[in-house]
Amino acid sequence: MKKIQVLRAGIAEHSHISDIMIKMQQKRINDEIIDSIILVEHPEVVTIGPKANREGVIVSEDYKQTVVDRGGGITWHGPGQLVAYPIVKWENDEQSVRKIINKIEDLIIKTLNDLDINGYRDPAMMGVWVDGKKICSIGLAFLHWVSRHGLALNYATPGNRIENLACCGLDIGTTTSLEKLGYTTNNDGEKITKKLLEDTLISNIEEILNRIPVEGEYKFEDFL
Repeated sequence: MKKIQVLRAGIAEHSHISDIMIKMQQKRINDEIIDSIILVEHPEVVTIGPKANREGVIVSEDYKQTVVDRGGGITWHGPGQLVAYPIVKWENDEQSVRKIINKIEDLIIKTLNDLDINGYRDPAMMGVWVDGKKICSIGLAFLHWVSRHGLALNYATPGNRIENLACCGLDIGTTTSLEKLGYTTNNDGEKITKKLLEDTLISNIEEILNRIPVEGEYKFEDFL
């Protein structure tokens, strides 16, 4: 089984990580690095995908915003959200966008299940849902079947910053966070934090993505 390098980036600007993803994607295409996954939290920014541009979606000037080349519409990033970017060279038998999206959805669903939360997918919309609300968005871009961009899992987002947006073309208020739905701890009373989510997600990578997570093969700083 192949390894996948876990890179914990802490808090970092979206533009900064975007530049690093482009470098890493090319290095992965050239087999200069192994499969990798970046775990990060961004300061607030709304990313605007091609679908939102085509549909003329307008984001309030109250939000910092940037255009991106992943699939989908608008996605909010900010505090209280775990973002994971898989820089993965998908194998021949994995090379289906729908199949890859399903794997990522399964990774989040299993992670939530381990925290005693029932997450599920909606056949009409990529991502993961809890109690009728969307709590995880997914958008990828590929080059030679190496992925870039990834998922955003909302666990404790501030105020109504995300609820006030029509994320992914959904009605305002459809996208929210676990905290807003009342999920702040697991059944053992352990608070749901970014660290707990990271550790739980990493523990499920081998089963769901069929890759062994490792840390220390190289450092995030190597790509700065």
